[in-house]
Amino acid sequence: MAPVLKTADELEIMRQAGRIVAIAHEEMRRAIKPGVATKLLDTIALTVLRDNGAEPCFLGYAPGDHPPFPATITASVNNELVHGIPSEKRVLQEGDVIGIDVACFFQGYVGDAAFTHPVGEISRSAQRLLKATETALEAAIQASVLGNRISDVAKATAKCAGRLGYSVAREYTGHGVGREMHEEPQVPNWWHSKRSKHQWTDYDLQVGMTYAIEPMLIAGRSDLVEQDDGWTVVTKDGSLTAHFEHTVAITEDGPRILTLP
Repeated sequence: MAPVLKTADELEIMRQAGRIVAIAHEEMRRAIKPGVATKLLDTIALTVLRDNGAEPCFLGYAPGDHPPFPATITASVNNELVHGIPSEKRVLQEGDVIGIDVACFFQGYVGDAAFTHPVGEISRSAQRLLKATETALEAAIQASVLGNRISDVAKATAKCAGRLGYSVAREYTGHGVGREMHEEPQVPNWWHSKRSKHQWTDYDLQVGMTYAIEPMLIAGRSDLVEQDDGWTVVTKDGSLTAHFEHTVAITEDGPRILTLP
């Protein structure tokens, strides 16, 4: 199925959805500190979404063989790449990094964005990883222009990550966003060769195309494993990870980020 192109009116609603997600991000950032349980961050996000007339996309989401996701946010700490489940028992410690992903439905459309945040003082190596992941996101956004293809966006992420000395998550990708949380196109963080087991459809970028770009960088090897909870994905070698994401629209004037405050 080809990407669904959005009208100006639809983009405006998506911008409102993205703003609600950004507000949730801001409120959670204020609360992140040593001693805070990740469940509190989930409660903050749910309150912000509902106070602004939105509903969480993740709560109850159950694709394929996954059990229903039990929370509003994913909260992934240190070597947890994505899909961590918030818990009263998971208490943040000084020096941790936490990746938080939030998506909401607002007036029939989705806003989706993620960030990784330090808990107190973190190591210089962790600081470099977070900065590199943000830089990779910026590179991918800058590649989201007319005349390029999805493969150009993916290659921009991979090139930036490699130049800075990090691996990218190969099994997990960005994705189209609109009326559904996951639409075409898939937006990987690298681009396959002809012999690769991973194959994605390449598309010309068109006005009205909307997708979430989400670089996931790893300080060590890119081998991953899913935990017994059916959701949390961790690095096999225990290496640190970071994850940033924005929803972007393709316009005549260049990429428009829809998930800013």
